[in-house]
Amino acid sequence: MKKIVAIVAVLVVACGLVFAGGTADTKGGSAFIGLAMPETHVERWQKDGAALLADAVAKGYKAEVAYGDADQTKQNQQIQDFLTKGAKLLVIGSVNEGVASVVADAAKEKAIVIAYDRLITGSKDYDYYITFDNYKVGQFQGKALETALKLSEATKAAPKKITMFAGSPTDNNAKVFFDGAIDVLRPYVESGALVLVGPAPLKSSDAAFTKITTENWRADIAKTRMENLLNNDAKNVVLDGILAPNDTLARAIIEACATDAKYAKGKLPVVTGQDGEIASIAYIRDGKQYMTVFKDTRKLAAATIVLADALLKGQAPNIPGARLDTTSYDTGMKKVKAYLLEPVIVTKANYKAVMVDSGYYKESDIK
Repeated sequence: MKKIVAIVAVLVVACGLVFAGGTADTKGGSAFIGLAMPETHVERWQKDGAALLADAVAKGYKAEVAYGDADQTKQNQQIQDFLTKGAKLLVIGSVNEGVASVVADAAKEKAIVIAYDRLITGSKDYDYYITFDNYKVGQFQGKALETALKLSEATKAAPKKITMFAGSPTDNNAKVFFDGAIDVLRPYVESGALVLVGPAPLKSSDAAFTKITTENWRADIAKTRMENLLNNDAKNVVLDGILAPNDTLARAIIEACATDAKYAKGKLPVVTGQDGEIASIAYIRDGKQYMTVFKDTRKLAAATIVLADALLKGQAPNIPGARLDTTSYDTGMKKVKAYLLEPVIVTKANYKAVMVDSGYYKESDIK
């Protein structure tokens, strides 16, 4: 079975679409689950899709996974295809709010929708959202900078200096991550102990927030922006830290810094991250990236299929390891039931215990 899952993962990346057969004993007979993931250029989405598919099949469901290539029109077509094939439940990691139209179509077809890791905003047509505690992810990033830069000891006369990046402006999580981080850092900014170089929003609702976002979480965009900062706002500044929202962007930012003479010989700013990507674990081991936040997608996928199974069988969901929040997640049209899993902070001190001993990676693969 492990070999089959591995082959499935390869085919998912190569073809963007994989089908696996099975049946499930539900109140409605056998059921088909459509799994819509947003992209493959961020490593974790490949793992999510493969894990969701394997877990759905293991429970006896028919399941199919499709990747939207960061194109909401393409993803909508994939979801419509799932509905045409008779999907009774959809797990959607959306590209952006434009998915709301097909979520409305799913409601008309009486197909259950679970928003996966990204809240689907602008919709009143679904009830369930499953993710990690993303505000806590941001807090971990902010606290990492607080600790590494010893901000409690910094002063207005001798402040620390950082610049900030955020994720895609179309991804609601980007706002949540940022708000978690800036809520930790804001008191130091207000006291003058921390100076923000470049655009300096103090909450995601500030107009300046759009200036630090990174379209579609693209590494090339982050690298270009960092290069521009180094040639302009940060030209005559030695940055102590950089708030980077995920590992893909963190590595691109670090690559840009490595070409600047101020950061020669490995004297890099403290850079945050998220997702526990294998390349960033190597960076953390080697002292290039300070930390990441690990969100074990195996657990998220397993919890999602447990939720899907309960909903298809008309049972009250009981998701081990998840906290139910019925008040915090508002699509702009309704509040949905959110199941939140716990993230884990990863540094050089604990990466082996968290990432290797857990079986997520083999140490020999961290190069």
